[in-house]
Amino acid sequence: MTHAMNAPRSYLFVPATRPERFAKAIVSGADAVIVDLEDAVPASDKAAGRAALRQWFGSFASAGKVPLYVRINAADSEWFRDDLALCAEAGGALAGIVLPKAEKVEDVARAASSAAVLPLIESARGIAAVQALAGAPRVQRLLFGAIDFALDLGIAEEREPLLPYRSQLVLASKLAGLPPPVDGVTTATGDDALVAADTQYARRLGYGAKLCIHPNQVVPVHEAFAPDAAEVAWAQRVLAAAAAANGAAIALDGRMIDRPVILAAQRIIASQTQPI
Repeated sequence: MTHAMNAPRSYLFVPATRPERFAKAIVSGADAVIVDLEDAVPASDKAAGRAALRQWFGSFASAGKVPLYVRINAADSEWFRDDLALCAEAGGALAGIVLPKAEKVEDVARAASSAAVLPLIESARGIAAVQALAGAPRVQRLLFGAIDFALDLGIAEEREPLLPYRSQLVLASKLAGLPPPVDGVTTATGDDALVAADTQYARRLGYGAKLCIHPNQVVPVHEAFAPDAAEVAWAQRVLAAAAAANGAAIALDGRMIDRPVILAAQRIIASQTQPI
């Protein structure tokens, strides 16, 4: 299990058919990199994508520094078996497998035979099974694919319609002892303000990371997950008041400072330890 404080805040996608971008993704500042064999690779190029990734595995020297993941093709696809075989070859170079359209525990188990699994919830069947998927062996973290999910349900890809489903991943993650889930992509690659706003919204819901499709999105994502100056100042005041009280009941700004408030303040201070 990955501790929440050490879990990545950003996962940067790079297409498997663009090997010239692999090393650039590793040094982009993203907390983790996902080489994509699924949506970013057309059917005619699946074999070429696997070949490029296989060759890079042999020279991958950053294992242990930036976690490397592979998004394979879905379990019901013709490429699933070959993708899994490739991941098994990677050995210690691979931190885990992103399983798209995750819906069945048995499919997670098949993927888990090769590496740890990050189920990507992006369908009605996936959300219906989310607690079972979260509790499956070798599941590392849940991911939410908002675009495909909205398409599957026939709802608007907007915050309000997706809210109850996003929250289910937060609950399932907590119950399974997983780190907070990972929110889906923001498709605008040149709008830092929108990326930040989407990330801040996900953070308020209980998410701990975001999928990125461009290196430019990494910094606004990291900044959005960091506590702002007002939050830090409040947390410092809470902890100072609690220490001065020496266990006695106290109030600050008209609010009782009890154990949940102190824990929230400690969490804010602790979250400052991750670099932007």
